[in-house]
Amino acid sequence: MKIITTLLLSLLFIGCKSSIMENENKLTGLWSLVVMDNYNEKTNQWEVWNGGMQGYILYDNKNNMSLHLLTKDYEKFDLRFPDFDDSISLEALKHLTNSYVYFAKYSVDAVDSIVTHKRISHSNPGEWGKSVQRRISFIGDTLVLEPLEKETAGLRLKWVKY
Repeated sequence: MKIITTLLLSLLFIGCKSSIMENENKLTGLWSLVVMDNYNEKTNQWEVWNGGMQGYILYDNKNNMSLHLLTKDYEKFDLRFPDFDDSISLEALKHLTNSYVYFAKYSVDAVDSIVTHKRISHSNPGEWGKSVQRRISFIGDTLVLEPLEKETAGLRLKWVKY
């Protein structure tokens, strides 16, 4: 009886570990943003956030990740300006705030379906070093991330492999 119990517990442990690895492997790759929604509590509907967004998120198999979010048609801005130059126009500076970038180390809690991003750099200096959490789920080939922080609760980002 002890042998059977030990065998069943071992299989259960191996199965759980396999499931965790499967979720992490499924996350790995380059993803393209399909839609970024915000839940409207008044209408109980999901609505496109901020007029539409675009972007990419990348997870590698060494727990590194990067994210680039931009407003829809960000790249179609007519104004051109040099990099690393403090003489650009106010209009260009305002446009730059529509680009959101960070790099992070990530970890996955497969039991609670949460991915944590510990940021190592960010386009906003006030966000360097902060950790953020995202509820993670998969619907077919679509990755769904939902921020858990109070400031961004209600957002939902849907991604497909690029």
